[in-house]
Amino acid sequence: MQEEINASAVINIKGLCKSFGENNDVLKGVNLSVKKGENLVVIGKSGSGKSITIKCLVRLIDADKGVIKVFGTTINNLGEKELNAIRIRIGFLFQNSALYDSMTVKENLAFPLMRHSTKLSLKEFDDAINESLESVKLIEAKDKMPSELSGGMRKRVGLARTLILKPDIMLYDEPTTGLDTITSREISHLILEIQKKNKTSSIIITHDMTCAKLTGDRIVILRDGIIYAEGTYDTLEKSEDEWVRSFFI
Repeated sequence: MQEEINASAVINIKGLCKSFGENNDVLKGVNLSVKKGENLVVIGKSGSGKSITIKCLVRLIDADKGVIKVFGTTINNLGEKELNAIRIRIGFLFQNSALYDSMTVKENLAFPLMRHSTKLSLKEFDDAINESLESVKLIEAKDKMPSELSGGMRKRVGLARTLILKPDIMLYDEPTTGLDTITSREISHLILEIQKKNKTSSIIITHDMTCAKLTGDRIVILRDGIIYAEGTYDTLEKSEDEWVRSFFI
């Protein structure tokens, strides 16, 4: 089922297509919108194009066809300066947290601040780092190296580094992958806290249906390069479509 585009949404994707080579059409016309303050979960089988969709959204990968609008601006052909101005307002939590192993936690968090907030005083730098670490309940890890952290702690630090620029949109790529059940639930609840506190709009890519149930205001399912179904967790779980229900078993 293809979703109608909402002109007032913070993210609008229409007719998104992306191929890799002649016989690998991953996205075949994805239509997707995210409302302000909404957590949208995207699920689908491996290789269905979930991560490709959000990489196109921030133009880590360029789309072959389609229109991508963020905050009302079409980003497809923006120059680097204009594109970066939008990217600063978007936080991207990668699967592996993407921490710099040679830097302490504090230095990892300072890195985006030094790039984008050069006018801050030393005290403002420290306050921003402390606030971001406190938001993920990890202030005690400030002086540790990434190698000293558990998988769940690394996820939290990656999230703190993403939050430090106070993004309006959060993109989560498999936020609970590789974590135990308890830690996965903690990360899911943290995503909800961030949504409530910062009023962020989020896209959450996940295979973890517990995460999907806990975090998603709405869920869309990718199949054969398009949005095949969408709805709340409860409505999709009760779908008459056996393929849709198979995700909820």
